[in-house]
Amino acid sequence: MNIIETKDLNLFYGNAQALKKINLDMEKNTVTALIGPSGCGKSTFLRTINRMNDLIDSVKIEGQVLFENKNIYDDYDVIELRKRIGMVFQKPNPFAMSIYDNIAYGPRIHGIKNKSKLDEIVEKSLKGSVLWDEVKDRLKKNALGLSGGQQQRLCIARTLAVEPEVLLMDEPTSALDPISTLKIEELMDTLKKDYTVIIVTHNMQQAGRISDNTAFFLSGEVIEYGKTEDIFHRPKDKRTEDYITGRFG
Repeated sequence: MNIIETKDLNLFYGNAQALKKINLDMEKNTVTALIGPSGCGKSTFLRTINRMNDLIDSVKIEGQVLFENKNIYDDYDVIELRKRIGMVFQKPNPFAMSIYDNIAYGPRIHGIKNKSKLDEIVEKSLKGSVLWDEVKDRLKKNALGLSGGQQQRLCIARTLAVEPEVLLMDEPTSALDPISTLKIEELMDTLKKDYTVIIVTHNMQQAGRISDNTAFFLSGEVIEYGKTEDIFHRPKDKRTEDYITGRFG
């Protein structure tokens, strides 16, 4: 079953067209990798899915983005949409407050004030991002004291705390060391049991390891989209093959 579908999606920054007729169907409970050289539209596309591009004045969007068969630009309140489609950024961005308060922040905004309920959400979210055992004895400590890899898993836990259905990840491991990267890759495999994950990555090996489906972007277009195994081993387009084998990009 598809959870997100885009139909003839075009996006312009002023007069410059950043996305050109994007038609992608993303299945529920899968990991989809978006690959391609820098500046090809991957992150722009990712940010379109939860309307982060609305924050930029010069943006104009044409076409449709359907989430559970409803157009996100017509049928959703943007705050509700971002609760259901969460985002994890390239650089870990914990709030300058305790680990506990980082996780409880979103649920509190959405009206949950009960202490035992918040305790439950904090524990569940930290377990969901495989961080609980590392931080359970220092929940009141400032989150900025965590390592980079721990901070990124905290940001994933913070996103999980409001119970989204989709997780968008914009190069979530690019600022991390290999061990932290591996932990987050392992985490993604677990997360797709309960969530749909869409990840932008520059790392070909990572895309090959973690994703079920891959979309190859070039100059604002999707050149090829399909099962990751097919894209990596049996690409239909010469440009896909050239990118994956390192001939350009």
